[in-house]
Amino acid sequence: MKFLKHCVFLFSIILACYTAQAQQTDLSKQNARWAIQPDGSISWKIDKNLPHSDHIEMSGEKVSLWVKYGIDTSGLANVTRTVVFPTFRMLPDDTRSHIAYTFHDNELPRIYIDNQLLHITGEDGAGDMNLKVKSINQHGIIHVFGQAGKKGAISIDRSLFPSIDKPLALEKFTITNKGSEPVTVSMEKLSRIVTTDSAASKSAPHTVIMQSVNDGRHVLQPGQSVVLSICYLATDHPAMLSPVDPSAEEKARMNRVTQILAPLQLQTPDSILNTEFAFAKIRATESIFKTKAGYMHGPGGLSYYAAIWANDQAEYISPYFAFSGDSIGVLSALNCYRLFARYMNPQYKPIPSSIVAEGDTFWNGAGDRGDQAMIAYGASRFALAYGKIDSARKLWPLITWCLEYSRRHINEQGVVTSDADELEGRFPAGKANLSTNSLYYDALISAALLGKQLQVPAKITDQYRKEAAQLKTAIEKYFGATIDGYQTYRYYETNNTLRAWICMPLAMGIFDRKEGTIQALFSPQLWTVDGLATEEGKETFWDRSTLYALRGVLQAGATDKAIDYLHYYSNRRLLGEHVPYPVEAYPEGNQRHLSAESGLYCRIFTEGLFGMRPTGFNSFNCTPRLPRNWNNMALNKIQAFGTVFDLKVSRLAAGKIEVKVIRGVKQHTYVVKNGNTVKVVL
Repeated sequence: MKFLKHCVFLFSIILACYTAQAQQTDLSKQNARWAIQPDGSISWKIDKNLPHSDHIEMSGEKVSLWVKYGIDTSGLANVTRTVVFPTFRMLPDDTRSHIAYTFHDNELPRIYIDNQLLHITGEDGAGDMNLKVKSINQHGIIHVFGQAGKKGAISIDRSLFPSIDKPLALEKFTITNKGSEPVTVSMEKLSRIVTTDSAASKSAPHTVIMQSVNDGRHVLQPGQSVVLSICYLATDHPAMLSPVDPSAEEKARMNRVTQILAPLQLQTPDSILNTEFAFAKIRATESIFKTKAGYMHGPGGLSYYAAIWANDQAEYISPYFAFSGDSIGVLSALNCYRLFARYMNPQYKPIPSSIVAEGDTFWNGAGDRGDQAMIAYGASRFALAYGKIDSARKLWPLITWCLEYSRRHINEQGVVTSDADELEGRFPAGKANLSTNSLYYDALISAALLGKQLQVPAKITDQYRKEAAQLKTAIEKYFGATIDGYQTYRYYETNNTLRAWICMPLAMGIFDRKEGTIQALFSPQLWTVDGLATEEGKETFWDRSTLYALRGVLQAGATDKAIDYLHYYSNRRLLGEHVPYPVEAYPEGNQRHLSAESGLYCRIFTEGLFGMRPTGFNSFNCTPRLPRNWNNMALNKIQAFGTVFDLKVSRLAAGKIEVKVIRGVKQHTYVVKNGNTVKVVL
């Protein structure tokens, strides 16, 4: 009887897994609303699958543009744009003290074609001059393509994008006469000015202006086009405005996107992975704001600007910038660690979780979230991969201070305690949690490697290695557990439900419980249509845990399983109902496109698929995981370790792979078994 019950239990698990996999496949097909284009963009050809709405965020150094767009059943659009000005602040200083304004379609200057009002939104009237949307395209700029007039004789490209370096967002209507007769196009002149309360404004009253550009009357001969624009800008000196050139701003935005995409190019047989990787690079890198305290990467999401967090910036995104080849990204990483270092103190009071309001104040509302482990982990990995000894020397005091802080919070069981984790009390984390301890473990290893490069005394680096070994043992004793039949981890001491963050040991190179942990991660209890549930039985999900898990499963060697789930996830985020970037969370935030998650997505490939683990200023361990159905893959134009190189992996016979490291005219070739490690010295 006991054996029979065991068989029934196993059958139920297998059936549930099969059902979950089947649901994934169906959802993947159903959600392919968008399609990849030859130029790397994605496009939605409007069909009968209406109504539909979505939102996207785009950013520049002084502005962030959040666009909500929708198409109704008649094919008419409805667009809402919220413009955030991160460096225009109100009082009192806090995380969300930036100014932001929302503009609706009915507030725009009206456009007339042959004296007929062009209805650009579903809330307007009907007639020949309805702007019927035919397709929407995205690639760092959102384009809404439509037609109006008899037989669609008027073609209109409506584009929205941020300026790359000004507190300015723009909306362009490029109107083309596709007919055989001349048409007259005109746009009303509009200037709407709002000035903030001087008593509540920081530094000075802030003025927000919505105004038309190239308004007036234009006659278009057949084949001719005209560009009519609306700009949304902020200034503290409204009497000293410079003219706005929308076409020049659009060209600059396109050039910036090209600049972001040029280095670190992923090349695999899977076009969805290649394209989502490229899109993630855009979102990860564009969201850097030029503040009075220097470049500060910001999550965005209408809430988080001109501010940094120990998790989003120090842990998630800055280590990615060391590989990205983006100079502004590198500056933001160095500045992130510099700003946190200001809060080191001899009493070892915790560094704040977040530095906000352009560096003028901080937020520490959740207490110690394990922030010191986050910072030490990110800073040591960044310093190694960036490969510049002078920068590493500046980061070393911060790294060692954070490690010492964590050491002082080790309890009698040998694990590090903290007030919370990065979810800040949304879910229980106990007195000591698995995430903080996993990060501290990796930070100790990275610090030992970095210290050797800096030629610090061997007794220091040896001690870090010893502490890492002791912590690994303590993690197994304190967190190792069987939950729901899976030999994995409990997230905190009294935890008895599966949690998404059980993936963290895998991502940090602890594989003692990899089989059970991988089974648990992809089990019906945790895996949902949107990735990992934060806790089994709950609808809440945060993409960051899914992204860490996919990387960790690749590092643990379950390549083909990880690739299947990675492809599914990437397809959903790139071509599904909410595109084109990884998201923050749901229900909280309604799946905002917070930018650091895109950095975590890219790290699935640099650290997971290609297995790049920095070991020195000019060296790294490379453990590539070539999927069963691929014959080759490459990361080209990697800018790390003080140089530029390509990493190419090809399949050979008998389970062997060829790994080529190409730097200019120099080339090193290694032949190993798939999954084995190559020690690369550049």
